[in-house]
Amino acid sequence: MPASGGGRLMPQGPSRESFRDVKFRVQNRVIQDLDPKLDLGNQVEVRRQIEEVFGHVIDEEALALTRAERVRMLEQITDEIIGLGPLEPLLRDETVSEVMVNGPRQVYVERKGRLELTNVVFQNDEHVMRIIDRIIAPIGRRVDESSPMVDARLADGSRVNAIIPPLSLVGPVVTIRKFSAQPFTVDDLIRFGTATADMFEFLKAAVEARLNIFVSGGTGSGKTTTLNVLSSFIPSDERIVTIEDAAELQLRQEHVVTLESRPSNIEGKGAVPIRELVKNSLRMRPDRIIVGECRSGEALDMLQAMNTGHDGSMSTGHANSPRDMLARLETMVLMAGVDLPVRAIREQIASAVDIVVQQARLKDGSRRITNITEVQGMEGDVIVLQDVFVFEQTGVIDGKIQGRLKPTGIRPKFVEKFEVQGIHLAPGLFGFGY
Repeated sequence: MPASGGGRLMPQGPSRESFRDVKFRVQNRVIQDLDPKLDLGNQVEVRRQIEEVFGHVIDEEALALTRAERVRMLEQITDEIIGLGPLEPLLRDETVSEVMVNGPRQVYVERKGRLELTNVVFQNDEHVMRIIDRIIAPIGRRVDESSPMVDARLADGSRVNAIIPPLSLVGPVVTIRKFSAQPFTVDDLIRFGTATADMFEFLKAAVEARLNIFVSGGTGSGKTTTLNVLSSFIPSDERIVTIEDAAELQLRQEHVVTLESRPSNIEGKGAVPIRELVKNSLRMRPDRIIVGECRSGEALDMLQAMNTGHDGSMSTGHANSPRDMLARLETMVLMAGVDLPVRAIREQIASAVDIVVQQARLKDGSRRITNITEVQGMEGDVIVLQDVFVFEQTGVIDGKIQGRLKPTGIRPKFVEKFEVQGIHLAPGLFGFGY
């Protein structure tokens, strides 16, 4: 039977638009008819009542739904009442790594490093705002015109950022970086082509020998994943203090203290920045300090810690090359408000940082380590860098970039440090000349 022009729900099953309209109408009735004293914390009872009320509404309205449509509508209405509404299926989808809501009518996801537009939509701006409020209410945050940006975390650890009008001109914008329940391992990263087994053998030796490491890269290049894998090489008998804006690192060692910075409250007070936590961590007798990301003046405290006996520390930073990473560190030290000459800052950096691991997201969406670079010291006013491994692209097959991380043939200076500590790498790991 052809659909009529009025957009009514026809007996043979609804079109996508009319299904959506009917779902919203049924949803509003279900919400109205639910017991207002219902304890939303008791999810089993809530689901039972939603299903019961939903059945009554469907019968009263005599809606011609197929069994599949009925199940789908009930699931979507349940998600709306006790979950995160239209976002729930995307959050349950293990192939999705990031969810981006650009106002009510445009929702993108990232799969395998590539962006895809979904068919998920919200009713209107108010609908998106309700979901944002549901995310931030449990952690005591709020978002409104006077405070139109907020960072939060879902119960599973996924990181959330929301920005709303008047700052956003497309309606409320939500970005969710999903948290993997099972952190990636070395074997996973080798399988993905992020790096080679030889390279991880070298990095494992570098971590065990307590070299200071910065992981550098752009947004979404996989820095935190790599930092997590590097952290897994830390011996289990060491005390590790991790410091992050939003706790993402998943260390498996027993002796880990996790610190998280705190933004200011509604009155603009009570903020505890990363820098304060780095300073405090030095009084906590750490064997290793891991800072999720250096963005500002905490870089100075991190460098000083690395230079005063807290070797084996690690962090990440936003930069497009190892040389850029060191330049960013210079800038971040100046942001700490200290009046140091540039040469003195560079000397601090050169003596503190041993290795820069450069990560990139390539055009095909794959994430690769593109450089492992040794910081060799100072020559005049310049920090001397030397690549130990470099990614060499060999071609493109079916849109996938081919290549591998190859040794440059240069033996790093700190191999002697490895050998003193009884860490012996395979001959030829660094290519010719080793």
